[in-house]
Amino acid sequence: GLLLQEMTMAGLHELRFTEEKPLLRGQDAELENSDVFLSAVDTDWKEHDIETPYGLLHVVIRGSPKGNRPAILTYHDVGLNHKLCFNTFFNYEDMQEITKHFVVCHVDAPGQQAGASQFPQGYQYPSMDQLAAMLPSVVQHFGFKYVIGIGVGAGAYVLAKFALIFPDLVEGLVLMNIDPNGKGWIDWAAAKLSGLTSTLPDTVLSHLFSQEELVNNTELVQSYRQQIGSVVNQFNLQLFLNMYNSRRDLDINRPGTVPNAKTLRCPVMLVVGDNAPAEEGVVECNSKLDPTNTTFLKMADSGGLPQVTQPGKLTEAFKYFLQGMGYSECQGWARGWRVSACARALPSASMTRLARSRTASLTSASSVDGTRPRACTHSESTEAMGQINHTMEVSC
Repeated sequence: GLLLQEMTMAGLHELRFTEEKPLLRGQDAELENSDVFLSAVDTDWKEHDIETPYGLLHVVIRGSPKGNRPAILTYHDVGLNHKLCFNTFFNYEDMQEITKHFVVCHVDAPGQQAGASQFPQGYQYPSMDQLAAMLPSVVQHFGFKYVIGIGVGAGAYVLAKFALIFPDLVEGLVLMNIDPNGKGWIDWAAAKLSGLTSTLPDTVLSHLFSQEELVNNTELVQSYRQQIGSVVNQFNLQLFLNMYNSRRDLDINRPGTVPNAKTLRCPVMLVVGDNAPAEEGVVECNSKLDPTNTTFLKMADSGGLPQVTQPGKLTEAFKYFLQGMGYSECQGWARGWRVSACARALPSASMTRLARSRTASLTSASSVDGTRPRACTHSESTEAMGQINHTMEVSC
């Protein structure tokens, strides 16, 4: 364990890049009209209600499976739905350049979509394990071979569970604000007390935003307060929040630290803002994951919702993450191919600043023969080529 820690620290890299036009205070126009789904030109989004072993799931999808490429599947945080959580990110111009090469599937947790009917009194909301077990029905319904998951908070926890239970269905994960720990008795009691003294929207806001954001970023916070209180059914939201607060620890450990350690087998990018309430949990999750396939991205000038306040930074990092897995615009994206082993993934124009500062070659153990490859090599500095991979810690 000590040797592994020393090797990890020796391989630690730091990257800094800036957001040209960060979305910070007062720039939350995306939230002013929650009826706007992504952009006005996107008319090909289709809504589905999918039967699963634990009830119906509301899903919105654009595109159809493209050859051997995975689908991008998202899962939102408590208090949100796919619109409130991901509109700004998926509306970002460079992100749309990425998603046109993939089918995109947004999953709403049961009863959290806009206009959802209220569950009856006594309804048993699915557990976090059951929420994860609902996702194979989505994969099967649309004929996906596997997915790249993007989850925030509770959604990140669900996708991590999904990848642990069904590893062959997950090609990669972007997990924002994930907390791998269940609540202890003290935390549980504090949450109960908070629920007695605070409104539900206020409780959710304290989960989404840091105290500094709640005080200083009032326009963004107030916009979310209004949307959480009016768009999401409050009874259904309370059920989802209660289930998330009763979650158990994720059963993951860094390989080599305990016998028969379980871990996420796919490439993972952990994301957290430098002013986010989830920072401690994300750091701990990073310590429990396999360092050979984990990137830890800590975003400067960002709080609890980096996909909203810094969509450009996150898009840039996501594109680099995809290239590290072997998906490249310049080498076969149009044909759904994977970059051959040891091929350099050339950055697009939007990645120029990132590529300069990182100076990395991106490789992937893969093929172009139509069979599913498992990405198993990861980002390395040019100086470290041929050496063992380590956790890539990124500060941006």
